[in-house]
Amino acid sequence: MNILVLGGTRFFGRKLVENLLAEQHDVTIVTRGMSENPFGKNVTHIKVDRKDVASFKEALADKQFDVVYDNICYSPNEAKQLCEIFNGSIKKLVFTSTLSTYEANGTAHAEEDFNPYDYEIRMGDTHEFTYGEGKRLAEAVFYKEANFPVVAVRFPIVMGEDDYTRRLHFHVERILNDEPIGFVNMDAEMSFIQATEAAKFLAWVGMNDVEGPINATANGIISLKDLISLIEDKTNKRAKIALLGTDEIRSPYAIPASWYMKNDKATGLGFTFSNLQDWLSGLVEAISKVNVK
Repeated sequence: MNILVLGGTRFFGRKLVENLLAEQHDVTIVTRGMSENPFGKNVTHIKVDRKDVASFKEALADKQFDVVYDNICYSPNEAKQLCEIFNGSIKKLVFTSTLSTYEANGTAHAEEDFNPYDYEIRMGDTHEFTYGEGKRLAEAVFYKEANFPVVAVRFPIVMGEDDYTRRLHFHVERILNDEPIGFVNMDAEMSFIQATEAAKFLAWVGMNDVEGPINATANGIISLKDLISLIEDKTNKRAKIALLGTDEIRSPYAIPASWYMKNDKATGLGFTFSNLQDWLSGLVEAISKVNVK
């Protein structure tokens, strides 16, 4: 297939491109040129900033793709722009969405808990919305404006040793350095997915007959209390926990109530997810060893 990836040079976007190349697809990546192209001549590399609307349209005008992966759309304006460029010239869009489309309210969320098809649209740029609202509105725009099939893949927090957001690293590093971590509710439970699995899932939905919103998460959940205990075990250090605290010490996982999702739709369509407990301990250990050195 002829495939375009927006956001494909780091973390699970990079792993997605690696998977697509391994399957012998023709891959084009679009980046601002800020990150190095790790694939060299194995991909076609277009350097353009999608926020420069005129340049973005010019760079992609008249190009046709079987599948477009958009990992870096965060606003309704960006979603509408993509529809204007690609309506009539692509066969499918896979949009990376998020657990943040759902409220952290203690319930296990299924896809129908947020319905983008009848969500009231407000146009605007990234800075005008929270992360979750920007993604909700982007989904709504895609399902209203696109004349091609759209899959909105809702991921929880993606984990990996090469996570540039360093959210799990934050906890490991602060515990190793005897620095406090601020939480709201240590009993809150969360779901996660590993970067390699996120990439595998994106590739899978692009190649299969999947459409509409779909959750993608590893099987199982873990409380923040148990996550901290796991890090304590791997670092041989005791965590210093503060309730609330300042922005500087507040955990990226500081949620008021359990926040996780079901993956029944995806498993029903044939995708097999890993079990969180099978890899989380090893990931924490690997991050701990790097930080000890």
